[in-house]
Amino acid sequence: MQLDLKKIKKHFQKSIDDYTENAVVQRLMAQKLTALLSEEQNFFDNILEIGSGAGLLTAELVRHVKFNSYYANDLVEKSEQYVKKYVSNAKFSAGDFRRIKFQKSYNLVASNAVFQWFENLDKILDFCYEILEKNGILAFSTFSPENFKEFKAITGLALPYKSVEEITMLLDKNFKVIAVQKFEHKIKFDNPLQILAHMKKTGVNSLSDKKWGIKEVKEFCTSYSEKFPSLELTYSPIIIVARK
Repeated sequence: MQLDLKKIKKHFQKSIDDYTENAVVQRLMAQKLTALLSEEQNFFDNILEIGSGAGLLTAELVRHVKFNSYYANDLVEKSEQYVKKYVSNAKFSAGDFRRIKFQKSYNLVASNAVFQWFENLDKILDFCYEILEKNGILAFSTFSPENFKEFKAITGLALPYKSVEEITMLLDKNFKVIAVQKFEHKIKFDNPLQILAHMKKTGVNSLSDKKWGIKEVKEFCTSYSEKFPSLELTYSPIIIVARK
């Protein structure tokens, strides 16, 4: 699947103000990520957060670790407002982080529920390696191939999720994996329309160019109710902490 960053940015721009209320699992991921991270190290000189969004991870990092300097990046410019709610003197850069010329290296690169949007995870990990100081930490969360399995069964749409084994194999090239955690979280809805609304408000409707007209929505609702009468949607997050 070819992912369009302009389209992803457009959808997250629309959903960012509703994101915190609807991103229940992403908040849980941020909590678990920072808990694992702080067990390994709780002070960092320079932190870079990739994909800061509505500040869910920013808020948790402020609670769990101490730092001297905080840098944040997101495709959406408005993310800066959310980051600065928690770190008033944070430095923020908008755009694709792979194209930003960073002025220094960092001893923590952190990211929550972002890396699944990149097709070439190996190149992303290489990039993180390059901007990390010696013995620096990479802490991130993403999703396994079981994520949104019900939605994929109905629509055939899914991001190029990688398994724990695939991710750790890529990390082994440059990093020592310190902690790995995978868990499953199901959200129950009253009807399939709520599932579509939930995915829209968390930016996931940028998965493809599929047009959701009345006919398509009805077909989706009928199929979901028939195949998954419990009306649940499965999240399958992966949490990883690794040291350079």
